[in-house]
Amino acid sequence: MPIHTPLGPMTLLANEHGLCGAWFEHQKHFPNLQHLPWGPSQSWLVKAKTQLAEYFAGTRQHFELPLTPIGGTGFQHQVWRALAMIPFGKFTSYADIARFIGKPQSARAVGMAVGRNPLGIFLPCHRVVASNGALTGYAGGLDRKRALLKIEGTLL
Repeated sequence: MPIHTPLGPMTLLANEHGLCGAWFEHQKHFPNLQHLPWGPSQSWLVKAKTQLAEYFAGTRQHFELPLTPIGGTGFQHQVWRALAMIPFGKFTSYADIARFIGKPQSARAVGMAVGRNPLGIFLPCHRVVASNGALTGYAGGLDRKRALLKIEGTLL
């Protein structure tokens, strides 16, 4: 489902279990949606669109949707679950996530998994920064990452 946001067009994908994808148009790793499963998911899409609008308006800090990310390895899913635990208005580093999941030497692999996150904003990969606090990598572009952090009051 294509939607418009203050940061540009997004595509949302859901199935009967919940929201499984959210991508900015033309971002890195945008999937070929023709080959992805579609299901009876209109209610999840409407809820996701509404909650995103509230987030961008500054009236929502937590998303209340079941998230069922498409694809990914076991390691990627472990990283994505860690993303879900980063609170609104806070940020963490790739190295911190690596330590949190019990793989302290895997900060680069964590970075790769974060970059493949299929549920941008909903699994808040924009809240992950370099160990020195620098803004690095965001599949939707650093300008969007900066804007999302500003919405949350944590612009570095």
